[in-house]
Amino acid sequence: MKKLLAIVGVEDMASFWVVVKQFIKFGIVGVSNTLIFLVIYYCLVYFGVHYLIANLIAFILSVVNAYFWNSRFVFKGKDFTVQRVINVYAAYGLTALLSTGLLYLQVDIIGISNLIAPIINLFITIPLNFLLNKLWVFK
Repeated sequence: MKKLLAIVGVEDMASFWVVVKQFIKFGIVGVSNTLIFLVIYYCLVYFGVHYLIANLIAFILSVVNAYFWNSRFVFKGKDFTVQRVINVYAAYGLTALLSTGLLYLQVDIIGISNLIAPIINLFITIPLNFLLNKLWVFK
């Protein structure tokens, strides 16, 4: 367990609380990101944009929001780089694909309710996305 904690930068109780605080801030950014995604998506659909295009535009813009706040609020002091932006889109894209795959598996194969499955997925994708951002994007 110590090795696992050391990977995320936990070496003592003080650093443990730093990581917990980062995770909470990451969750706050995630909630705002989700709200921004939904507002953009529903506005675009309302004004006649095809739902798949609306989804793509909302995803692109919400990840810009996530990058901005994660670099300034969660993982402070990280300068803008094109590579970091690419990595943010890769991390969010990977977890979006994983969530979609899990959703299909849970609903169509296992038979879990399509109302419950996305909530279950959050317990997998949020920590994974946090780790990808902490250890890869904003290392």
